[in-house]
Amino acid sequence: MPKTKPKERIVRYTQEELERMPSRTDWARVDAMTDEDIARQIAEDPDVAPEWTEEEDQMLKRKPGQRGAQKTPTKESITLRLDRDVLAYFRAQGAGWQSRINEALRAAMGK
Repeated sequence: MPKTKPKERIVRYTQEELERMPSRTDWARVDAMTDEDIARQIAEDPDVAPEWTEEEDQMLKRKPGQRGAQKTPTKESITLRLDRDVLAYFRAQGAGWQSRINEALRAAMGK
């Protein structure tokens, strides 16, 4: 007898229903906390706010879509003029067309 997945229990609420629900957060306690209280809690439980790594810090400084620096740069960015039909051929093959051009040039080198 095959096992069946248990049905998910999805509950939907309207904004008005959510606003009427009582909060389970003790907001008076949160408001009364000082910076020192927060720092003490973080020190006692590092999972609350783990230390940032240098890599995570650099990721925040990048613009959306911008890649980070290569660990060991192996490629050089250049401007190369190609015939339109050659470029159209490689682009028509989909993503990775620049890598395929690189592979074709490498094959021409005999490597």
